[in-house]
Parts: sequence; C-alpha cells; structure tokens
Amino acid sequence: MSTSSPPSSPKLTIPPPPSPPTNPTTSPLYAGYTRFELELEVPLPPAPFPSPNFTLSLFSKIQQFVTLLSSPLYLNHLATQKLLSQPAFIAYLAYLRYWSQPPYVTFLRYPGPTLKMLELLQVERFRREVLGPGVVGALVGGMVAGRDDAA
Repeated sequence: MSTSSPPSSPKLTIPPPPSPPTNPTTSPLYAGYTRFELELEVPLPPAPFPSPNFTLSLFSKIQQFVTLLSSPLYLNHLATQKLLSQPAFIAYLAYLRYWSQPPYVTFLRYPGPTLKMLELLQVERFRREVLGPGVVGALVGGMVAGRDDAA
C-alpha cells in the first residue's frame, strides 16, 4: 500500500508593483487640481473627454481600483460577488499594501479612507461582516460625518 501526498499547488510568482509615473505633468490630482494649484487656488480648464482609443496604463488601472476600495458600498459589492472569500483575491489585497508607502501614497485621491479600508480588508472578520448592510451603513455614516473612527 503506497501513500500518496496530495498534489501541490504551483508556486505563484508575484511581479513587483508598477512604478509611479515620473513625468511631472502627471502629478496626482485632488478634485481635478494638483497640490500646487490648490495652494494657489488657480483652477484648471476642464479636461477633455478621453478619445475612443484612450487606454489607461497599468499603474492608473491599479490606482483606480485601490481608490475604489475606500467606498464601503464597493466593498459590499465585492463581498456579494464572493470575491472577499477567494484566497487569490485576498492575496492580491495583501499585495496592494505597497500603496501605503511613498511614492505611491501621493497618488491616492483619498489616502486616509483608502489605506484604512485596505488594512481592514486584511482582517477576515471584517471581510465577512462587510456583507451586512449594518456595517456598510455605519461606515458610510462615519465617512459622511467626517469621523475617522467609523470603521
């Protein structure tokens, strides 16, 4: 009688995070303005709509996804789609913690709520409970009231 070991899963190699843009014309925007323009209170003309052949860079796509994580309603949507219980997605959320380090954090539109939610998503209990409307309501209520202790 031979004992066979269970098949092992293949090793997953994780590539390094994409580099942030180095072009000074692509500095992060805050409500449509760069930090310098906010300080001067000089508005920019409205940006034209992207052309049909416009494509976002990998960095911009990841930046938009990480920014979406600051929304309790989006987290609830991820939970209803059962993504927050998939090990691969949980590993990806852990990988995204590099956004809390410079220079990446400077490109987040809402760094406080985004990084807080990203850290909360590392906790299994939070990933289970964000499915409930009570938790989402408390998070939204805390954000509307401007409290940092909502989560």
